[in-house]
Amino acid sequence: MKKISKYILLFVAAIAVTSCDDYLDIQPLGKVIPETLQDYRGVLTTGYVAYPDHKSITAVRTDELILDGDGDSEIPLYQDIYAWKDAGTDRRTMTFPYQNLYTVIFYTNVLINDAQGKLSNSPEKDQLIGEAYALRAMAYFDLINLFSKPFNPATSGSDKGVPLALKVDLEQTYPSQTVEAIYNQIISDTQEAESLLNLNTQPKGFNYRFSKAALYSLESRIYLYMQQWQKSQDAANKALAINNALVDLKATPVLATKFDSKESILALEENYDNGLKLLSYASDDLLAAYNRTTDLRFPIYFAANGSNFRIQKGANDDQKCSFRTSELYLIKAETSLKLNNLADAKTTVLTFIKNRYTASGFTQLESEIAAMNAADLTTFILAERQREFAVEGQRWYDLRRTTQKQIVHTFLGQTYTLTQNDPRYTIPVPANARLNNPNL
Repeated sequence: MKKISKYILLFVAAIAVTSCDDYLDIQPLGKVIPETLQDYRGVLTTGYVAYPDHKSITAVRTDELILDGDGDSEIPLYQDIYAWKDAGTDRRTMTFPYQNLYTVIFYTNVLINDAQGKLSNSPEKDQLIGEAYALRAMAYFDLINLFSKPFNPATSGSDKGVPLALKVDLEQTYPSQTVEAIYNQIISDTQEAESLLNLNTQPKGFNYRFSKAALYSLESRIYLYMQQWQKSQDAANKALAINNALVDLKATPVLATKFDSKESILALEENYDNGLKLLSYASDDLLAAYNRTTDLRFPIYFAANGSNFRIQKGANDDQKCSFRTSELYLIKAETSLKLNNLADAKTTVLTFIKNRYTASGFTQLESEIAAMNAADLTTFILAERQREFAVEGQRWYDLRRTTQKQIVHTFLGQTYTLTQNDPRYTIPVPANARLNNPNL
């Protein structure tokens, strides 16, 4: 017990982002020194549980929402985020999960560094440690896409990234690494995970855990952001070889984000929390993206509330969703275009949208897509991503890696503008982290 408590204190000292009190919720490690496979599974489960539900707050920065609720006591949680006010914020403003993601990384490091030598070789051990590598890769992927510039092959070697903490070491300092260095570590972790994971899928109820399908989905997203189109498509194809199911909304008008959906691959994150759901409506930009007559998602995603529309996604544990098959189809289509294979891109898009539109709507789109050139189809695919993944946390990342468009928000008579290519497309490391760690 003293040994593990020491690990916690060393980790806090090394990362130096917060006080020890903030880490007191790491109770499983304070209760027992992990020795058995079951012990280490408990440690990693706590790491999964600790994964932050931050996708809601990224949605507040996008063009997806109208913030409402004048006078509501929870408005200060989101108002400065909505205004892209990242300095001098209200003390009640929600912070983006810098320390939370490093807490997850701490748990994975315990598995990766300690369990290797303690546990006897077995498929279960390999699966467990493989999950730890995959979860660490995912945490670093979120850190680098929240707090650093988008990956640019020409500048990633000099662009400032985030600290890299791979083990507990009191003597080690944690300066920020480059974007390239962090992505290299992410890829290294996914490769380690790929060599260890042996479950193609996880059973429902345990599909918050990584499987091969979930790892390939993560790799596909990573390589997409890195603009390594062939690797992104290869990973998408490997995931689709395990699960290529799509919910046909003509036959089953349900949210495909549910953990027990046949589209579900990794059901870890809550994407749109209840507090925000009660304070926001779908924006005009988001609503305008849909054909309300033919797009079967519209009545499933939105419910009229006076002249506004409430968003029906999220706010329930059964809608936890990190990866699902629909993303794989849209990545495959996008990368086909980047690889100059227009015909394959069209085929993949049609396979996907056949499950999202009425029969007449699909027939019309089929005709339109047949006439599209690569530029037109790219625009359509990105619009499909906007429609499909509304308030699932993908929009902010998509805007960062593509157009970084201008967005205008209005609240209580004040207008706020995020200009095109605004530096605020990169979120600053939270003030308490910068205060405690001068290396940031």
